[in-house]
Amino acid sequence: MVKIGNIELPDFPLLLAPMEDVSDPPFRRLCKMHGADLMYTEFISSEGLIRDAIKSRQKLDIFDYERPIGIQIFGGDEEAMAMSAKIVETVQPDIVDINFGCPVKKVVCKGAGAGVLKDIDLMVRLTKSVVESTHLPVTVKTRLGWDSESINIYEVAERLQETGIKALSIHGRTRMQMYKGEANWEPIAKVKANPNIEIPIFGNGDIDSPQKAIAYKEKYGVDGVMIGRAAIGYPWIFEQIKHYRETGELLAEPTIIERMEAAKNHLNWAVEWKGERTGILETRMHYTNYFKGIPNFKPYRTKLVTHDNLVDLEATFKEIEEEFIPKLTEIQ
Repeated sequence: MVKIGNIELPDFPLLLAPMEDVSDPPFRRLCKMHGADLMYTEFISSEGLIRDAIKSRQKLDIFDYERPIGIQIFGGDEEAMAMSAKIVETVQPDIVDINFGCPVKKVVCKGAGAGVLKDIDLMVRLTKSVVESTHLPVTVKTRLGWDSESINIYEVAERLQETGIKALSIHGRTRMQMYKGEANWEPIAKVKANPNIEIPIFGNGDIDSPQKAIAYKEKYGVDGVMIGRAAIGYPWIFEQIKHYRETGELLAEPTIIERMEAAKNHLNWAVEWKGERTGILETRMHYTNYFKGIPNFKPYRTKLVTHDNLVDLEATFKEIEEEFIPKLTEIQ
């Protein structure tokens, strides 16, 4: 069992990473259905929350079936972070998470996200301001350091633990790497092996198969893994990892019918949450991943990403079910 404050998670929990424009309620719901143990929202700007920005406020939407759920905030001002933590607390998530890992320029330029990696003292002050402003357990997601010459995660882990955080997720890349190259988990393993570290350490970066998840668990000794890009359009990865860990066997790949049902659910839940127009537009980016590797599917995918109303989209799904799937089955 892994504990984050009073929250009990199973042994070797699987976490869904907070991803901008991805980790919204419809996507999280699918990941929860397929075995995610702990999920985080898209990151939310502390400044946006204080200004009562509509987009920031909407990201606070969480639902009981998602629990345990963490809301992630980012910012570079202590007072703003403390105030935003209090705002987050009002919607009663299970965890408040701080983003010190986002490498995107527009975030870094504001002295937030991975930008804070250049100033550990500021990182400590920001974290302390959040911890002291909420009764909820606070967790942090960060990277190894700013660049290969400034790997400071060892000091960061100890100092953030001293502020009172209850868990630390570490992406095995520096800010300068962005998402390029291969994630380096050796520093993550060293943090976990540090006898002074008592909080759970979760590894993040390049976990894209059950075999890799279990191999990294055994090699690096982390308490759990956080999965991001590999879950986009493929929420089955969570249950596949769990099955492989329990049995040593790989689950069968999801069928075309299961993929279609996931895509339909994603669309319908997005429409329920944001309305027809926005829900349809925001789901489009996911179809390529849901139907990745399916031969001769391009004409249907084109329809899915161009139709702008539910009637036509439902007709396309029916066409896939009644015309495409029987032909695919015959070929196979």
